[in-house]
Amino acid sequence: MGFIILYVVIGVIALGFLLLFFRFFGLWFRALLSGAYVGLGKLIGMWLRHVNAGIIVDSRIMLTKAGIDVDSDMLETHFLARGDVIKVSRALVAANKANIPLPFQRAAAIDLAGRDVLEAVRTSVNPKVIDCPDTTKGKHTIDAVAKDGIQLQVKARVTVRANLERLVGGATEETIIARVGEGIVTTIGSSESYKSVLENPDTISKRVLGKGLDAGTAFEILSIDIADIDVGANVGAKLQADQAEADKRRFQAEAEKRRAAAQAQEQEMIALVQENRAKVVLAEAEVPLAIADAFRNGRLGVMDYYRLKNIQADTDMRSSIGNSPAGGSNSAGT
Repeated sequence: MGFIILYVVIGVIALGFLLLFFRFFGLWFRALLSGAYVGLGKLIGMWLRHVNAGIIVDSRIMLTKAGIDVDSDMLETHFLARGDVIKVSRALVAANKANIPLPFQRAAAIDLAGRDVLEAVRTSVNPKVIDCPDTTKGKHTIDAVAKDGIQLQVKARVTVRANLERLVGGATEETIIARVGEGIVTTIGSSESYKSVLENPDTISKRVLGKGLDAGTAFEILSIDIADIDVGANVGAKLQADQAEADKRRFQAEAEKRRAAAQAQEQEMIALVQENRAKVVLAEAEVPLAIADAFRNGRLGVMDYYRLKNIQADTDMRSSIGNSPAGGSNSAGT
């Protein structure tokens, strides 16, 4: 009875190995014929580790046929790291055909960093053109003002090539566009006249290209070409007009302030005159009271009062004659 059970177990194990052999025999045999040998034990181990053995075998065959020796363990490790093994393998083949040094470790790092390593190799072989500014952002020209106040509107095209050594951690196309735009604005802003820029637009390219704008980026700038340049508004004149209008409003406000202060002072003087007149009227009103008091106390007699009235009447007459032009003439004739 025990021998029967043992035979059954051995049979089951043998059947399992036989099934595994037939399952992976095609991959193993294909790799063997292609010269990219992968052991049957490794294929079974990939199955146990949930690695797509077909991708590993196909990638190794591709690399081996291109003359690139990459161990299957390295491919399996990259697969387990959620990398794109097929794309990395294609990138290595493309770089090898273009005589571009690209080790597997760097290609895998570029892929794991989220960059398209195959596109990077293609860009390194066939440079790409970047529009500056990026029209997809809603801006179509780079606007800058020369020292004479004239605005220039510029469109540029930047030809770049991918730098595989700086692709991991290097800045993207947006940084290139921003730096080139800044260089164009600085160059035009330092020009004495917009005419000199229109006469020699290549000076913009030379100055901007000489600034080393590709430092720290994932690209190498090959050329900067001015695609179009137009004359915009006279910004300097507009700013001067705005300043003059602002000065005008400020001066008007100051004049209005002085006028209001003068009017206030005039009203104060009028009020002061009225106050003094009121004091005079009050003083004149006290004169009859003082005379009456003098009569009561015996300090003023009747004759004194009549003499005072005569003097006052004489004074009023002389004042009337002096203020009348006709009276003045008659008095002079007499």
